[in-house]
Amino acid sequence: MVTPEQVAASARPLGRGGPRVCPIGLGCMSLSGVYGDADDAASEALIREAVELGVTHLDSSDMYGWGHNETLLGRALRGIRDKVVLATKFGQVRREGGANAVDGRPEYVAAACEASLKRLGVEVIDLYYQHRVDPAVPIEDTVGAMARLVEQGKVRLLGLSEARPETIRRAHAVHPIAAVQTEYSLLYRREAEETRALTRSLGISFVAYAPLGRGLLTGTVRTPGDVGGRRAAHPRFQPGNLDRNLELVARIEGFARDKGCTPSQLVLAWLLAQGEDVHVIPGTRRRERLEENLGALAVRLSAAEVAAIGAAVPPGAAAGERYPEANLKAVYL
Repeated sequence: MVTPEQVAASARPLGRGGPRVCPIGLGCMSLSGVYGDADDAASEALIREAVELGVTHLDSSDMYGWGHNETLLGRALRGIRDKVVLATKFGQVRREGGANAVDGRPEYVAAACEASLKRLGVEVIDLYYQHRVDPAVPIEDTVGAMARLVEQGKVRLLGLSEARPETIRRAHAVHPIAAVQTEYSLLYRREAEETRALTRSLGISFVAYAPLGRGLLTGTVRTPGDVGGRRAAHPRFQPGNLDRNLELVARIEGFARDKGCTPSQLVLAWLLAQGEDVHVIPGTRRRERLEENLGALAVRLSAAEVAAIGAAVPPGAAAGERYPEANLKAVYL
């Protein structure tokens, strides 16, 4: 296991001139029952353990448990708030019986931020993302409202999630965008790598969510029965698609054996080797997985190894879309 000192030495800036954080953060969504039942006391303990181990980047959203996740995170961070960069997101709105709606209106931006600050129990949010782009509202209007939150001292840095390059460019012209968050893993690369071509040129950090393919790249998923919660509806886990994707996972497992690490550590190390602008936020409810993920910081990949791994699982090789059809309509806008 890597030491807190090794974790600290790995720090990278989050955004141009932004705070330096451990490049392996903690995505907190699974602590709100999205992928199965979660225990609040155990989740709060896990968050504090993550901070003790050197994790300094915690990622939440007002949509995770519809407020539950932020409230949980606020309780866990009492007394240690100053040790972390706290990120959360707004924009998704619950719509009973269907896919979530999206609201990017300036008045909603202000109201959502106030609600998040209250749930988190903090005076300022370090990194505030628009969770999904609202196609009905010009991005300039939404980011303009987010910029006013910075002026008011309620938010330090701004981010976008699942925004396509031209949207990011327009947003960045209104106010500097520190980070863009998009799904990125060895299995799902096309949109992420298109986005990174722009963000890298603008000095924007790229935060990879679902870097372990929602568990598929850990080597622990073998049959559809191994998948529960919301993941079960994802096309990549459906019969036929899963068989093809497991063939790709087997290639990753081979590289991991050669490196003497776990598949999870290999794929996280591969992502971090893409550049200093890349951060990853894998989620977990278990300390042993948290420690395993941080162990990726000790995996050193040569340029030849990075290229060979990428060639073994090339862009577009995965079977099945990354979201169900209804959800796909809200991403990469």
